[in-house]
Amino acid sequence: MSDCVIYLSIPGLRRQDLASMPQLRALTSGGDIATLVPSFPAVTWTSQTAMLTGKLPSETGVIGNGFFWRDTAKVEMWTAWNDKIQQPQIWDVLHKHDPQLTSATWFPMLTKGCGADYICMPAPVHNPDGSESLWCYTKPKEYYGDLRDALGHFPLMNFWGPMAGIASTAWIANSAALAMEKYKPRFFHIYLPQLDYAAQKLGPDSPAALQAVIELDNVIGKLATDAAAAYQGHRLLWLVAGEYAITPVNHVTYPNRLLREAGLLSVTDDGTGEVIAYGETPAWALVDHQFSHVFVKDADSANIAKVVDLFKGKPGIAEVLAGDERKKYGMDHERSGEVILISTAESWQAYYYWLDDAKAPKFARTVDIHRKPGYDPVELHFDRANKCIPLDATLIGGSHGAPAVSDAQRTVLLSSQKGVFVERPIADTDLFELVLNQFGI
Repeated sequence: MSDCVIYLSIPGLRRQDLASMPQLRALTSGGDIATLVPSFPAVTWTSQTAMLTGKLPSETGVIGNGFFWRDTAKVEMWTAWNDKIQQPQIWDVLHKHDPQLTSATWFPMLTKGCGADYICMPAPVHNPDGSESLWCYTKPKEYYGDLRDALGHFPLMNFWGPMAGIASTAWIANSAALAMEKYKPRFFHIYLPQLDYAAQKLGPDSPAALQAVIELDNVIGKLATDAAAAYQGHRLLWLVAGEYAITPVNHVTYPNRLLREAGLLSVTDDGTGEVIAYGETPAWALVDHQFSHVFVKDADSANIAKVVDLFKGKPGIAEVLAGDERKKYGMDHERSGEVILISTAESWQAYYYWLDDAKAPKFARTVDIHRKPGYDPVELHFDRANKCIPLDATLIGGSHGAPAVSDAQRTVLLSSQKGVFVERPIADTDLFELVLNQFGI
């Protein structure tokens, strides 16, 4: 057992990346290494929730990076709070075992309002004029003011969008180091997103993606030094987990366009372009990297059958699951779509539903993670000629989310001490108990 555990959650970290990460190798040279198998869907919210609860979506209710609330016909992307997770998390179990086992969580999604003692998450203020003011949600509430005074505002423009890069990850690590020094939480969960950007934008083996690995290693090296000073005299264990692997893609599927062409999706015009009529359309797809939830109005059995028939055998679609078939991946939750579409490894799914770019809604050409009915990695690109986000989904070079059936879709788990886990493939849901074991639970 260890006095304190620092758990780094890193999307896109692969075993082969370690060759370019001397500082991470040094940090974990005396420890264990194993293949980590992400559960489906291998996307941010579900991967992090699986690790923190040890459960699949059928029990957590976290079925992707967003939700469609059928009762209000509203889509919620990237704004949900921790109460959407329907299972206890690591910090809850630690507190129940011993209130003195304090926890901190730095930037993982769905942590606003969670039971950790110390929290930091981006929470920009949305002003009446449509602009945003930089801010973070912290616990204690006033702590962001201290971090801002020490480090400047969190660089939100570097956390996502065309300017996404190392500045956001460095701020996360530096602010976490300040929290370590001040609070010394026994369990510290830190999300470092650096490898998520170039690998999706240009491909996981692109020069930019390989450079991102080097930049991340430098940040980890500094964080390790800062942590050693903050936790001096404590037995400190590092756990480093790759959330999911990003694989090369050369194909894109447009589920909503196919539904529309089949007469199963209806739109309205809101004055800025076409938008999906969520409360009226017979069906629509909430896309999320390499999978999507197809919501069928009133769970109409005839339309469910039409959706299944429409997508079976389509290029880029590996599996079409409806009804009890969703149990295969623990996706049989009331929040899930009536049909789930899963991409092949070399394909991904774009949310586009318009058939003419001239009729695309205004938000399509902007970085707008909340209004789009699904995830849009094209926001990593920028059309300099037109000064907007392009409407070309074929620009994307890498994706993730599909079931981890090959080595290329699996990640890596490392520890700084020997004997923490057995060096054989480990499911991401096993990390929950692995962490708790370090505290004798």
